Parts: sequence; C-alpha cells; structure tokens
Amino acid sequence: MLDIKMIAENPQKVSAALLKKGHEVDFTELLAWDTERRQTIYEVETFKAQKNKVSADIPRLKKEGKPVDGIFAEMKELGVKIAEGDKKQAELEKKIFDFLCALPNLPDDDLLPGEKENNEVVKVYNSKPEFGFEPKNHVDLCTSLGMIDYERGVKLSGNGYWLYRNWGARLEWALLNFFISEHLNDGYEMILPPHQLGYNCGFGAGQFPKFADEVYWVDPEEDKTKSKFMLPTAETALVNMYAGEIIDEAKLPMKFFAYTPCYRKEAGSARAEERGMIRGHQFNKVEMVQYAHPDHSMQAFEELVGKACSLMDKLGLHFRLSKLAAGDCSASMARTYDIEVWIPSMGIYKEVSSVSNANDYQARRNNTRFRDSKTGRPQFLHTLNGSGLATSRVMPAIVEQYQNADGSITVPEVLRPFLGGLEVIK
Repeated sequence: MLDIKMIAENPQKVSAALLKKGHEVDFTELLAWDTERRQTIYEVETFKAQKNKVSADIPRLKKEGKPVDGIFAEMKELGVKIAEGDKKQAELEKKIFDFLCALPNLPDDDLLPGEKENNEVVKVYNSKPEFGFEPKNHVDLCTSLGMIDYERGVKLSGNGYWLYRNWGARLEWALLNFFISEHLNDGYEMILPPHQLGYNCGFGAGQFPKFADEVYWVDPEEDKTKSKFMLPTAETALVNMYAGEIIDEAKLPMKFFAYTPCYRKEAGSARAEERGMIRGHQFNKVEMVQYAHPDHSMQAFEELVGKACSLMDKLGLHFRLSKLAAGDCSASMARTYDIEVWIPSMGIYKEVSSVSNANDYQARRNNTRFRDSKTGRPQFLHTLNGSGLATSRVMPAIVEQYQNADGSITVPEVLRPFLGGLEVIK
C-alpha cells in the first residue's frame, strides 16, 4: 500500500511512476477525501474540547446554585456533532483505504517503463548445451525413463497435474534437499507454514483483492474475508508472519525460507511451450524471504539474486538473469530480476525464480514495523522474496540439458549425494 502523505506531497510524481507500470490514476478525488477527512478530524477534536470544557463547568455552576439545564443541552448537541463527525470520518477513511489498496506498488526509479519488450538481460551463465544427436524434449525423456507419469496424473486430478515416479520422484526430492541444505548453510531459518491461509495473508502480500479469483478457496463463502485459500507461494505466508508486530531493529535482517507445494488456479494454455511440467496447478518450491531495514534493502536484494543464481550455477545449467521492466513486475513489487533457464526443445528461456523487492508496500498493508534505534519510533520495514528454487522448470531443464544420445540423463554432481551416488538415470 502506498503512503497517502507521499501522494499528497507530489501526486504528479506518483502518477508518472505508476504510469510506468501501465496504471493510469487520477488522485483528485482521493486528495479531496483526505482534505475532508483531516478537516473532519479537526472539527471533532474541537467539539470534544468544547464538551470537556462545558462539562468541567457543571460542578462549579451547581456549587454556585446556577442553572445547568442549558449546559446539559449544549453537551447533548456537541455529542450529536461528535458522533456525526466520527461516522463521517470512518466513511472517508474507508473510501481512502479502498482506493489505496487497489493501487500497485511504485516501481524503482531505474526501471524502464513498459512490459516484457523492455526487459534487460543482465548476465548469461554457462554455455548453451550442444548435442551431437537429435535431442528429445523432457516429456518424452521423463516418460521413457518412467520418471513422470502424466497419464495417471491426469487420471487422478485432471489437466495440469502430473505424478512423479521412481527416479523422477527421487530427483525431485534431491533438488529440494539440495536447495534446503544451501539455505541452511547460508544461515536462513527454515519454516514449514500452513498451506491454508486466511484472507488477511493474501491482502497483506498485496495479492488480494485484485487476484482473489486466481487461488483455490478451501471453503468459498460469499464473503471471502471469512474464507481460507491454498497458498499460491510460501511468500504469502512468510511476509505475514509478523503482521501487526513491531520488531526489534537489532534482529534485522530476518532471513527465512520455506518448502511448500504451491497451488495455482491458472495452469496456462495448451501451447507447446507449456507442455509437460512447465506450468501446472501444483508444483514444489522453496521460497526465500527477508525482512530488511530500509537502509539495507538493496543489499538484501542483491544477496537473494546471488543465492538464486548460485543454485542454478551449481547445477551446471545454462541460464540468464533478466531485469524486468516496470510493467512486467507484479503489482506488489518495486523491482524484480528473473532467473531464466534454457529449455533446449523449446528454444527459449523460462523463468525458474523471480527475486523481488516490495520495499515497504507489503509492510504497510500488514502493518509490520521495526522500532528505529535513532528516533525510538516504529517504522515500516522492507520485505523481499525470491524462489530458491521452483522445481517444475528446473527438472525439465536438467533432463533436457543433461540428456545423452542413448536417452539416459546424467545427474548433476551436486545432486548425486542425495541420490545415493547415482551418476546416470537410464
């Protein structure tokens, strides 16, 4: 959520920044509401002061034997005005709140405007694999090796689901264990959160109300604020763990990671580039989150980017790092870098991790603060997140980039300890 004081001080600058995300907004009505709200607060406080002053006169007037009926009438009239003012203030605050929570986050100043066409490739890692034979796609490879059972996945749950089997299941688990061991070595705290979350978590993460129809609701009520939903990413849980709390500044940065399946309603299209495991309704992911001091926010972002790239690099995969344009960043994020892996059969790069900085946008929505040691006052912290990593595209990339002429798959060295030393799946 954006700070209304920032909007009031420079509405043109905020409008121009949001336009970089393709969001056109006119703040005239919002600022009129805010002016009226502040005037109402002033009037109510004046009425309360008058009422207190009049009330204080009653004992003296009674002691002097003077009539107080007029005083009680005046107090009653002031009480009515105070109640009316409180009601008006509440109505205005709701209008302002609803307006603000529909606004996306401001993109950082250095981001280019526009969508994917203005994304910038920052760095390319490792050589693109070359084959002395006709390479196969991951669907055919995983099927022939008995690693993934697409047919029975559809039988169990419908389109957009698959079933890991034998070495496919073990390779998936090896990936997760590798990611977890790396994060533990880096001093991150492991979290296993609930998979069912309350509406407040979706709102606090900035995903609701706009994207409330894109998640799976467990107990769909007409009033979604009373329902629970299946988490679309562990970020939704992690950034809300300290909602409404004031954290000791000395504890920052706080670094977490969580393993969860992720549940997404939208599983993509029937296009060839989204076949197999590239996009589904359920997939496994290890998510990283940091709570950072605003002064060290960029440092935390660079650390998360480095961690995601390190995981891919240790797997020996060919991939690239891209800086997203403002319009390609999600609504909640001020900046995002995508880690994109090369899928040989598709001839394209697919995102396996997005590392993002929300600045104080999410913290304002869920009221997560720290106490500033210099001023002693509570201040909104910054939240950052990044996949570390999602497996549903890493696995296809490994299968395709490490395939051999005989249809076997060489296991990346860093995964072999988690597979009993297995070097080749055949």
